[in-house]
Amino acid sequence: MKPNTLSRRDLLRGGTALAALTFAQWPLSMFGGPPAEEAGVLLPFLDFQPTGRLQTIWQNVTDWHTKTSDLFVVSHYNVPALKAEDHVLNISGLVRKPRKFTLAEIKARKKRTVTATLECGGNGAGMGFMGAIGNIRWTGTPLVDLLHDCEPLTRAIEVAFFGMDEKIEKIRDNDYVQNFGRSLHINDTRRDDILLCYEMNGEPLAKEHGFPLRLVVPGWFGISWVKWLNRIEVLDRRYMGKYMAQEYVTLRGQPEGDQTLWRLTSVGPVDVKSIIARAVKFKNGNVRLTGAAWGDGTPIKTVEVKIDDGPWLPAHLDRSPKDKYTWRFFDFDWKQPSPGEHTMVSRAIDAEGRIQPAADEPLIKLKKTYWESNQQWPRKLKI
Repeated sequence: MKPNTLSRRDLLRGGTALAALTFAQWPLSMFGGPPAEEAGVLLPFLDFQPTGRLQTIWQNVTDWHTKTSDLFVVSHYNVPALKAEDHVLNISGLVRKPRKFTLAEIKARKKRTVTATLECGGNGAGMGFMGAIGNIRWTGTPLVDLLHDCEPLTRAIEVAFFGMDEKIEKIRDNDYVQNFGRSLHINDTRRDDILLCYEMNGEPLAKEHGFPLRLVVPGWFGISWVKWLNRIEVLDRRYMGKYMAQEYVTLRGQPEGDQTLWRLTSVGPVDVKSIIARAVKFKNGNVRLTGAAWGDGTPIKTVEVKIDDGPWLPAHLDRSPKDKYTWRFFDFDWKQPSPGEHTMVSRAIDAEGRIQPAADEPLIKLKKTYWESNQQWPRKLKI
């Protein structure tokens, strides 16, 4: 990722007036925090995000939903040009009734809309890649119903999903055409909120987001949300394709006494995570920090904020959105901070007691790959 050429001085020079105008147009009440009682000025973070790539720019987030045009795009093979009227989904393998479904047949089935946060498995690996995330309304038909109609055999344990994007891969010194593929344990596919999706934000899927059909797996990293989906295979053994067993695999150490145990795991469910997104200064000298917290669907119990070397303090967590797999906004009122540079950081804690770790804790320090980077993200600003 190349950092944007915009300097810190450029960002600060003249940015206050623009920020004030932006804040006036989108009050914090839209962001999920309490309505402001007086006009405020958006303070730019010193550790600003580069703006040279498609991603969520956290300081600009003022709405709970992400526009399709603002959503990040990650593809590993080609982007196929497909026609909706020609598209067919083939379900085969260990099923009593193999089936083929046209897109029209899929759309004629039960329709469901799920709002869910889509996050890249590498999001947060660095300042240049901390906005590969978005909150989108996804519409399609539940996967579980189609699988039920195909009658999987009792010995089936795995369901593999393949897209129409492809690439020649070298496997044991030979070249083979491979379609992008990921899999889920068959128990996971019994959820009724995993969708065969054909719409996002009320419109047909964009080409780069999987038109005409993609898998949506709320609570899991985006690598599992297979795009350009045209094949599902039910298996009695583990699927070990490149993006299950070689890429998007996390190498992490776990201290055990005087030893460290190392293990490789495939990237799957989203980790508990949060970030401070905006800072607004009011006329009375107070600064309101706002941000977002999310995870794998386990409820976020609380978000805490720490300023400089102070204690962890509870933030106000907005619970008005009822969707299970979306981010939650939080806010924290910082009373009359002293002039100078300050560091602030948030951490999310879910209902199972999982705490977003700091970068120097073993969960992150002993992680040797950049996937699943859910460490606390300190932000810096000058008052």
